[in-house]
Amino acid sequence: MQSFDLDKTDVSKIKAALGGSDEELQVILEEYHASEIAILFESLTKDDRQRIINLLSVETASEVISEMHEESHPEELLLQLHPDKRTEIVEELDYDDATDIISQLEEHEQKEILEDLSEDDASSIRNLLSYHEETAGGLMNTEFIRINLNLTKKDAIDEIIHQSEEIEEFYTVYVIDDENTFQGIVSLKDIIKAKGNVKITELVKAEVAWVHPDTDQEEVARLISQYNITSIPVLDSDMKLLGRVTFDDVIDVLEDENTEDILKISGVSEDEELSGNWIEAVKSRLPWLILNLGTAFLASGVIRHFEPTIKLIEVLPAYMTIIAGMGGNAATQALAVTVRRISLYDLTDNQAYRTVLKEVSVGLINGAVTGLIVFLFAIVFDSNPMLGLVIFMAMTGNLLIAGITGAGIPLILKRVGIDPAIASSIIITTFTDVFGFLLLLGLASELLL
Repeated sequence: MQSFDLDKTDVSKIKAALGGSDEELQVILEEYHASEIAILFESLTKDDRQRIINLLSVETASEVISEMHEESHPEELLLQLHPDKRTEIVEELDYDDATDIISQLEEHEQKEILEDLSEDDASSIRNLLSYHEETAGGLMNTEFIRINLNLTKKDAIDEIIHQSEEIEEFYTVYVIDDENTFQGIVSLKDIIKAKGNVKITELVKAEVAWVHPDTDQEEVARLISQYNITSIPVLDSDMKLLGRVTFDDVIDVLEDENTEDILKISGVSEDEELSGNWIEAVKSRLPWLILNLGTAFLASGVIRHFEPTIKLIEVLPAYMTIIAGMGGNAATQALAVTVRRISLYDLTDNQAYRTVLKEVSVGLINGAVTGLIVFLFAIVFDSNPMLGLVIFMAMTGNLLIAGITGAGIPLILKRVGIDPAIASSIIITTFTDVFGFLLLLGLASELLL
């Protein structure tokens, strides 16, 4: 099967085929990968999606549904299908993917789907549904390869072959004892290379990273990234093996978390879907804009206080926008770097101090350099060295404040238990606007009048 990016030509080709017979459409669909069809679904009607799914094999249909973005609502597509087709697709899905999709349905809809599944499949999915979706338990797949540490190489290989018949992919072999207690992992390569009479207990690697089912998904992603592993075992309080979280699930987590942080820093609620309508966007963004409007009145109050100075030095408003804009940009840069550090690492007090110190140094240097440029600009175009000096001092001071607030505020918010991404941007904008205007207008009042 050819694999390539889905462009406008491909979309038009498939949409045109939707106007023809099922046989013609089926031939066209065979040219595309399941992930490409999932992308195509974003621009199709519910009826067209249902028609395509019914034409695909159960294996391909399950791949398409598992690849669909949450905002495309694969759970609604499942409900549209005939119960027999739906059951076949759900049973073909990995348990973690099936759980993610079914969890988006109402309780009575979940019951309807689960009642049609085999007892084992329904039980596994119900068990996963009991965990919060943003934890290791919500991410884990309960299908994995496990062998007893007392097996010989030959018996271990036979057991792996037997278990792998029911598992599509596996990256690690987990080792347990007679009580099903987790003992470690062993690589398939080590088993194959070992001598014929060796026991698994001699090959097992006991010191491995693992997580509890209630471990937050960000921590799971961090551990998989830190230790460069393809999957991580999920253990209960008695060290019993419950499941595994694989790297492909972590990629989705990192994408979702990064999107969430970007939206928060921009003052957009994480509840707003990227493909949502204008009503959802207004409801999500308006409260933050109103809050931002309130803080903007503080900056406006500073300007009102110095109205006499502005009237006497008419060129000041032109430089006020420069000072405020540069301060806001510098603070946003420091904020973005700091929030990212917080999301990736559990910063110690010393690391937090060094983060703030770094941004203070950067702010001071950048402020001095950009301030010097504006200082020269004021001399050349306004023929006023003292005005240039005032602007230089205000620019340097405001970028210094930008560095302090951009790094310090998210760290303080994190310390007191408030999400640093969602509240920091509004606070630092207030600081840089208020202090930028205060420095420029205050220094101008003292030195130029």
